[in-house]
Amino acid sequence: MTNSPVTRPTRDLSIDQQQALRTAATRLQTDFRDTFGTETIERFLHSSYDEFAGRATVPNFLPLLAERFARQRLKALARVEGKVTDGKPTVLFLCTHNAGRSQMALGYFTHLAGDNAVAWSGGSEPGNEVNPAAIEAMAEVGIDITGEFPKPWTDEIVQAADIVITMGCGDACPIFPGKRYEEWTLADPAGQDLDTVRPIRDEIEERVRRLLAELDVTAEVR
Repeated sequence: MTNSPVTRPTRDLSIDQQQALRTAATRLQTDFRDTFGTETIERFLHSSYDEFAGRATVPNFLPLLAERFARQRLKALARVEGKVTDGKPTVLFLCTHNAGRSQMALGYFTHLAGDNAVAWSGGSEPGNEVNPAAIEAMAEVGIDITGEFPKPWTDEIVQAADIVITMGCGDACPIFPGKRYEEWTLADPAGQDLDTVRPIRDEIEERVRRLLAELDVTAEVR
């Protein structure tokens, strides 16, 4: 297979968006050319674009979101197919909108585990933006989650996870036989003010620290 840029027709896209997608494809092909062929990379990029196209509030950001999500999915697929064997524990945090609880859990896990473990997050019904109160609450403890965005879960992401932590998505959460699941019963911060979100944030921190200890991942003392 060649590593040519994506050539799939892109209707209803501006010239700038089409160019941004071609640039994203080139970057992904450069980073994953030793792991996947162009066809797989192209399929993941465009299906990722489609995931956000119907609910994006800022269309110009769509190619960037698609690239970031495609990158995450390709990394997950590499783990599923045994092309990455670093032995790092991999955790997936799931809630309904991927806007509050799962984003705070991801923020804490990534902040505390550093490069010693892998974590992703997703939602059964992804929202349009991360909860501003959750962002503010995390900023108070020195963790910046402004770069995150609500996204769905996909089969390869669930399959790549060693542990799936669910937070209120109920029957909508994906179930794969043989996968370890754990339900964290937490209040939903959606529509709540900062004072209400703070105790939810603190409970999430406690749970993440316990999980890291169980996984024997050294957490930085904060």
